[in-house]
Amino acid sequence: MDYKLALHKMITEQTDEVQYYLKTEQALIHVNELIDKTITVAFHSYQCCGCGKDKKIFAQGFCYACFMASPQAGDWIMKPELSTAHLDIEDRDLNYEKAVQLKPHIVYLALSSEIKVGVTRKTQIPTRWIDQGASEATVLLETPNRYLAGVAEVALKDYVADKTSWKKMLKNDVDPVDLLAKREEMIPHLPKEVQDYIVTDVTKYTIKYPVKKYPTKIKSTKLANNDSITGKIIGIKGQYLLFEDGTVFNVRSHEGYVVTLAF
Repeated sequence: MDYKLALHKMITEQTDEVQYYLKTEQALIHVNELIDKTITVAFHSYQCCGCGKDKKIFAQGFCYACFMASPQAGDWIMKPELSTAHLDIEDRDLNYEKAVQLKPHIVYLALSSEIKVGVTRKTQIPTRWIDQGASEATVLLETPNRYLAGVAEVALKDYVADKTSWKKMLKNDVDPVDLLAKREEMIPHLPKEVQDYIVTDVTKYTIKYPVKKYPTKIKSTKLANNDSITGKIIGIKGQYLLFEDGTVFNVRSHEGYVVTLAF
């Protein structure tokens, strides 16, 4: 069966085991059902997530022009502490920035390769943790805007990581850590301006992924270097497809690529 689609990050649903979906014009593909099957992903063209044109993707699903102009690619996306909508100051599009930045945000600790601190909109929980391949997560703060969440994240970067080691995550090479104990350890390091936003209802979330066998050696493959990719899927974690030969394919990093998916 063949489907043509513009890749976007997989839609996820948390049940006992994370369920993954790819949306096409014809159907919603339940990716979990492709485990143990051989698939081929073949490059067709580009479709920029901004202008929609067939222009080479530069970053985050955007062509170069859109990446430099779109409010969805502003620096504050990756660095929340640079948010300025709460000051009524525009970066690229104040209406868009207010709509995103002036919403409740969560500062969390997650265990994917090691304990890391992160920021996301409240509405993106648990999606954000799933996309990072976290096996456990807990909320530390709930702030009224993105800026304050970013201030807290910057302060905690001195004590825990703020990035995931994707290779360790995909190997499931994760040392057991008491996440809730680490949470308590971080509280004294929070700036005074965010202390009022500490969440007191403490919960540890656990996430299980549909992986039959974790690889011991990993090789990333990209459509920028190959016209097509073929392999037998043995699992899905984060936004990665894991193949039997140790090759992994990051769906999210291929946003804006139009492909044919055959299985």
